[in-house]
Amino acid sequence: MKNLIAFTALSTTILVAGCQTTDPYSRETKTSNTTKGAIIGALGGAVVGALTNTSDGEQAAKNAMIGAGIGAVAGGATGRYMDQQEKKLRERLDETGVGIQRVGDTIQLVMPGDITFATGRAEVTTDFDYVLQDVGLVLQEFNKTIVYVDGHTDTVGSYQKNAELSQARANNVAARLMQEGVLGGRLVVTGYGESRLKVPTGDGVNEPRNRRVEIRLEPYTG
Repeated sequence: MKNLIAFTALSTTILVAGCQTTDPYSRETKTSNTTKGAIIGALGGAVVGALTNTSDGEQAAKNAMIGAGIGAVAGGATGRYMDQQEKKLRERLDETGVGIQRVGDTIQLVMPGDITFATGRAEVTTDFDYVLQDVGLVLQEFNKTIVYVDGHTDTVGSYQKNAELSQARANNVAARLMQEGVLGGRLVVTGYGESRLKVPTGDGVNEPRNRRVEIRLEPYTG
């Protein structure tokens, strides 16, 4: 699997060369949507395989980071490390619609489904793709962070279908972060379907606040 992830990263680098656009939020030059589509098509199997291999929980993420030579954050420096990461995220995600919550040394990004995905679809919308690029760049810089990507849905549709949809959405968000250079092993990717509603509702209720992907960031402290 290490070779698979390395191949994915190398192939992505080759594909993105020379095909870029300007991020409307940060004004930076970034990979075009056409190129990203080609990447997903060409590397789909590798990305899914990597995600499947690394979605086994916190310990698997720690093992992957150890294997990649990423050291832990020193205990006394944890707060400052997360402060700096939060500051960078707030700067890049200002006015994007992403909610940023800080509880202790944990940062949570809440990405509402109505601006991230079309109804009933798992593909990230074109406009929001730029946001994930910004998140990926910050996570690549702050590489001593374990990244939990959690997908959630409302109660419209069957329980099983919602579980599958939430997992597909979380996988696509995680894949985009990997395309920005985030180590796949740091990602813990889970689809919760309608089992963790933000706003409790009955069955068959179209509640936008329940359709979301949350990215939870926790420092790797060993």
